Amino acid sequence: MKCPFCGEDSTKVVDSRDISEGRTIRRRRECEKCSRRFTTYEELESLKIVVIKRDGRRQDYSREKLQLGLMKAFEKRPMAEEQIERILSEVEYELHAKHIKEVGSRDVGKMVMKKIKGIDEVAYLRFASVYKAFGSATSFQKEIQKMS
Repeated sequence: MKCPFCGEDSTKVVDSRDISEGRTIRRRRECEKCSRRFTTYEELESLKIVVIKRDGRRQDYSREKLQLGLMKAFEKRPMAEEQIERILSEVEYELHAKHIKEVGSRDVGKMVMKKIKGIDEVAYLRFASVYKAFGSATSFQKEIQKMS
């Protein structure tokens, strides 16, 4: 593994632990040249799933795109990067387990919302506002009332 700070190829693993119920391995590494530490995650190979958008377009599943959505939802919230990684890993694990080649973007959104709801209500509402595309303040208020 290359050091992201100095580019050295020689790094050592300082600590390893399973996250996401054993579906991802988090490794703390230390560069043998500059002695700086960094974290890597080892997980299942990227999904080969096509996501069907609301308008019928098809796109390859993108972990990065989903991660950006989660990061926006949890912006300025007390949320650790490790928890976002766990959510992503759990969603991907569930998609793998279904043995499907195509999935609706709404289905992916539902999976993510279910996981966020138990973690942070503000992040849930932020994610839901994009996922559900509220047409008015009234529909947004109804979602808030459902949570109470």
